[in-house]
Amino acid sequence: MNTEYDAVVVGSGPNGLSAAIVLQHAGLSVLIIEGKETIGGGLRSAELTLPGFVHDVCSAIHPLAAGSPLFKKLPLDKHGLEYVYPAFAAAHPFDDGSAAILKGNVEQTASGLGIDNTIYSELLSPLVRSWPGMAPDVLGPLRFPKYPLDMAAFGLNALQSASSLAGRFKTQQGRGLFAGMAAHSIQPLTNLATSAIGLVLLATGHIQGWPAPLGGSVKIADALASYFLSLGGKIQTCLPVRTMNDIPSAKAILFDLTPKQILEIAGERFSPLYRWQLKRYRYGMGVFKIDWALDGPIPFTSPDARQAGTVHLGNTFEEIARNELLTSQGQIVERPFVLLAQQSLFDKSRAPDGKHTAWAYCHVPNGSTVDMTKAIEDQVERFAPGFKDLILAKHTMNTKEIEAYNSNYIGGDINGGIIDIGQLFTRPVISLSPYRTSAKGIYICSSSTPPGGGVHGMCGYHAAKQTLKDIFQIDTLL
Repeated sequence: MNTEYDAVVVGSGPNGLSAAIVLQHAGLSVLIIEGKETIGGGLRSAELTLPGFVHDVCSAIHPLAAGSPLFKKLPLDKHGLEYVYPAFAAAHPFDDGSAAILKGNVEQTASGLGIDNTIYSELLSPLVRSWPGMAPDVLGPLRFPKYPLDMAAFGLNALQSASSLAGRFKTQQGRGLFAGMAAHSIQPLTNLATSAIGLVLLATGHIQGWPAPLGGSVKIADALASYFLSLGGKIQTCLPVRTMNDIPSAKAILFDLTPKQILEIAGERFSPLYRWQLKRYRYGMGVFKIDWALDGPIPFTSPDARQAGTVHLGNTFEEIARNELLTSQGQIVERPFVLLAQQSLFDKSRAPDGKHTAWAYCHVPNGSTVDMTKAIEDQVERFAPGFKDLILAKHTMNTKEIEAYNSNYIGGDINGGIIDIGQLFTRPVISLSPYRTSAKGIYICSSSTPPGGGVHGMCGYHAAKQTLKDIFQIDTLL
């Protein structure tokens, strides 16, 4: 069959770019189609508030990108990507002015957790040792692992609810630190497997830290695109895809989109059963996001929090767990769990001399349009008195605005669908290959496939690998 391209990738987020790179690297002719004027999906940066203040529009801090099994194989440093690191990966302040700190190694972090020193070391030390070997299996589809004993040991803890695993910690510091990590799962902490993301984020913090790209998250997208183009690939922007007729002919089409958009574009190509399965796909809580231009650094009461790239604001495990549960039930809470990043502390390119930026979001019910500005700023002020006096300008996005900016964020869900036990490996459907659809030559490479959300490119990698095997009978060399 004569086609314009061997493969077309629809969407230029980190997974779309990754899929395209793997396919182009294998010798195919590949086109990326992007509906917006610029590439990147969740990897964009812009002057959202005032001239000279560079903000990350979506994702900001990138431990999974720095540790991605795929990205580490690519010469992204030669294409302009440089990571910068804060003094501390993350801080979790409390009302009494103290803070739990994620530091460079297990021992340093554990030493700040009082009597939880031992349990923290017992949980994290084995995972830190085994993670480099396990990462490709954890960040992929369900299959027999390369290191089954290590994976089994990880799974015994990871598949527990965060509430259950937190019961092993006795101190406010240990429980709070773990709550902030597990809350990245964007679901009630009583859900099974919410411990997984918490453990992974802690381990990656000890292995390679929680960096940000120098100059903004867009630099990851720029480096991936530059490498893809250097291989001979092509990118076409300003081309929204609404039907299959909008896509140039190709032997394989990979969608870096979620099931909702894919059904609208290609639903008629799918079997009735597959359409039914995609329609049952579930989305999780949304987010409300703020970016600030600041007259100075955030004056956290905790000195260590002033040196952390990421700060989790929610106080105790109990407070965070309660508010995440209420939010998942559709309620608006007064004191939401806030994830905050202060990139300008360690990247001077983000703001004019003497000024700073900050980035934050909280979880809200899916599709909520409630303005959470006051609630978020009150939470920052709670742990950093005087913060509000530093605000020069701000930019906010509710769930509707976030979805309008990036159509993959359905109702403000930045994970491409809830990653609970029912959609951990069976996303978007129960299948031996979650990347393959019921239509020959059509694949899904977005975060709606394993391993889910986060900037790591592994959804795209595995989708491209499946495509190469099915359509072109090629084993990827990456």
